[in-house]
Amino acid sequence: MTISDFFSATYQEARTKFINACEKRSLTVQSHLNDRAKGAMGEDLYMDVARIGPKNAKNILIISSATHGGEGFCGSGLQVGMLRENFFIDLPNDTAILLIHAINPYGFSHIRRVNEDNIDLNRNFRDFSKELPDNPAYREVHDWIVPKDWNGPAHAEADKAIENYINERGMPTYQAAVTRGQHIKNDGIFYGGIEASWTNLTLRKVIKEHASETLNLATLDIHTGLGPYGYGELIYVGNDAGIPRAMEWYDGEVTSPAAGTSSSAVVEGTIDGGICEMAPKATHTCVAIEYGTVPLRDVLQSLRADNWLYIHGDVKSELGQQIKKDVRNAFYCDADDWKQMIWDRGTSVTLKALKGLSEA
Repeated sequence: MTISDFFSATYQEARTKFINACEKRSLTVQSHLNDRAKGAMGEDLYMDVARIGPKNAKNILIISSATHGGEGFCGSGLQVGMLRENFFIDLPNDTAILLIHAINPYGFSHIRRVNEDNIDLNRNFRDFSKELPDNPAYREVHDWIVPKDWNGPAHAEADKAIENYINERGMPTYQAAVTRGQHIKNDGIFYGGIEASWTNLTLRKVIKEHASETLNLATLDIHTGLGPYGYGELIYVGNDAGIPRAMEWYDGEVTSPAAGTSSSAVVEGTIDGGICEMAPKATHTCVAIEYGTVPLRDVLQSLRADNWLYIHGDVKSELGQQIKKDVRNAFYCDADDWKQMIWDRGTSVTLKALKGLSEA
């Protein structure tokens, strides 16, 4: 068996591999049905959860995949591989692992970043009883992001306007305007929604059940699409109080969007917020592993195209199928060298997280 065997071509294959790997380890899988949507092949969609370690563990490490659905190929491969390779066999008596497979099963199956409501889940974990923030920068670029056609004059004019914007203000400003998150255009990209999504509510229940009493919590949320090919950037995503601890655990390699050291722009409403709220007694050391794929402009272009496709296009058309292929390639490099890099970095970081928890 090779490392490539850990990875899958579809959500259904990935889910089957994950469940089979859990069964071979005699692990119970809790399967949470998303009753709001169906998969690309009409299949039921589940957030699957497996726990390794004692129920009353004071330390817990959460490893999650597919927060941004199409990025799930990467995270699932790492989760399946660690199960098959007998990771977590000799955990300390006070430590548990929580594997959450397919946080966004709809996006994983349909190869979309967003969920069934066009919501970017890493912008959805916020207090919706309060007034939602405006994003004037996104208002400025929205009509270019969502042109009325993809192979016609509207698209050409939009691309020209974006190019002028980048030339005048720089790529980081454009990235921030687009990716920060917005709650004003439900047909736009990086949309955070106006209420808690199914994933938001379900994930909170999972964390409350498994980690509400834990004293030290760490997360590794696996992502793709930013940074150099195959490199796993460790992006700190929690409360600033945990940054020194994360820097110590991960040998000073942790980056911070707020400090300007990360490939990611500053965003609000990320899933770590919901996780930490449901584990109020714990210290929190929350990190996202961000693996690079293709250049950033290609990634953002693929998201624009996918967004256009589901608003104005036909997924079954020749153009629609090409767009879906481009989206897949933007978030999953189906190449042995890339998968090897995912595995090497992911397993190394996991072991460092466990070591850090053992010393907490």
